[in-house]
Amino acid sequence: MASGSTVSKAALWTGRVMSALPVLLILFGSVVKLMRTASVAEGFNRAGLPLHLMVPVGSIELLCVIVYLIPRTAVLGAILMTGLLGGATITTLRIGDPTYLMPVILGMLAWGGLYMRDPRLRALIPFVD
Repeated sequence: MASGSTVSKAALWTGRVMSALPVLLILFGSVVKLMRTASVAEGFNRAGLPLHLMVPVGSIELLCVIVYLIPRTAVLGAILMTGLLGGATITTLRIGDPTYLMPVILGMLAWGGLYMRDPRLRALIPFVD
């Protein structure tokens, strides 16, 4: 598939739906961190993270989502979200949190959704010749 080609409507909408879940969950996490909610403070304490990092982490999450949502920078956004979710995965593993698979799944959905809706990525990674 050439980089200038388009994707089908079905692939486009599948990609949008797949991308929506990580975007919405990371966006929600960002907002509650920026609001400095008590539940986030409790989570930071449990993870052994200082509370003064809530706003910077929330800001980084928000930035990653924004970059991912802009079509022109979506691949960079997916790379940034992968780093963010990798950090979340290792943190949950370190503290023995059984939800460690959630950031892995969100990363897979983010990349899978982008693959379904972006012909540039399909050209870069051609699963079918």
